Amino acid sequence: MKAAVLEAYNQPLVIRNVPDPEPGRHGAVVKVEANGICRSDWHAWCEHWPGFLTLPHVLGHEITGIVESVGPEVTKFKPGQRVVVPFSGGDGHCVWCQAGLPNLCDNPVVPGFRTWGGFAEYAAVDKADLNLVALPEEVGFVAGAGMGCRFMTAFHALTDRAPVRAGEWVVVYGCGGVGLSAVEIAHALGAQVIGVDIDDAKLELARQIGATAVVNSKAAGDPAEAILDLTGGGAHLSVDALGIAATCRDAIRSLRKRGRHVQIGMTTGEQGGDLPVPIDHIIGNEIQLSGSKGMPPGHYDAMLRMVASGKLDPGRLVSRTVPLEDAGGVLASMGSFDTVGFTVIDRF
Repeated sequence: MKAAVLEAYNQPLVIRNVPDPEPGRHGAVVKVEANGICRSDWHAWCEHWPGFLTLPHVLGHEITGIVESVGPEVTKFKPGQRVVVPFSGGDGHCVWCQAGLPNLCDNPVVPGFRTWGGFAEYAAVDKADLNLVALPEEVGFVAGAGMGCRFMTAFHALTDRAPVRAGEWVVVYGCGGVGLSAVEIAHALGAQVIGVDIDDAKLELARQIGATAVVNSKAAGDPAEAILDLTGGGAHLSVDALGIAATCRDAIRSLRKRGRHVQIGMTTGEQGGDLPVPIDHIIGNEIQLSGSKGMPPGHYDAMLRMVASGKLDPGRLVSRTVPLEDAGGVLASMGSFDTVGFTVIDRF
């Protein structure tokens, strides 16, 4: 099969012919129809997480496609079925999987990171009965690509980790892929949403998908003060979808007393996994902090119903589709943080 192979960090991906994957006894092989190019792929390409990958490697963890083949122990899926592959899969055995939270699995199943992923014509998925999700006919493959990571990550954050209530003010710092997903989802859940970014093009897209207001943090000077003014005392819920010190701190400072903050954005190599937070402010205002990682595959039903009914439309966030050969160039460009919406590979 054809694949875009990461052979050296921070270097162009190389298009190679590599062996086709085979399903394990409990696994499946998916013919990739679309695969989003996510900032997490960029983090891995930049080696922000040393030792995380073994090279050569095939990235790609926002996979949608058609089941090509299955192992003899697979009972829930068969060739020809349309599926989305959540990046937050599990082994089915650890205490977290047994509790219905494979996104916290001690031995996670993550095509694109733990195994070769969707920057290729085919991708293998272990424990298919647990780690595949049927994709409704009403949802196209390109629109569904973000539901393997960015869109479902935002949905889990706003419906499970820090549930949004209708009428609340929600502020989202960082209007990249996962941030824009959070804007659309919070709006669909009845919130008044404020998008914060330094890029006016991203803020305009945030408005188009439901933001009540937007704030250019570079122009505002102190975006937290702007949020306090807009909301009459602070947001009920803040989301940091970027993962740098400034956005995390300002998101927390944008909250009213007893507000909730949910952290989605992961750090770059510069931060090394740690961000300073205004701890005295958190204590004095009884702020609640939550982390959010992916979404358990078993929690997909509510999101898929909203997408199939048209209440949510992840396809609105897809700004560009590219062939597999362009994946490396898209990754290299992400360091400038000027990508608007989702870029999806749809030609292999």
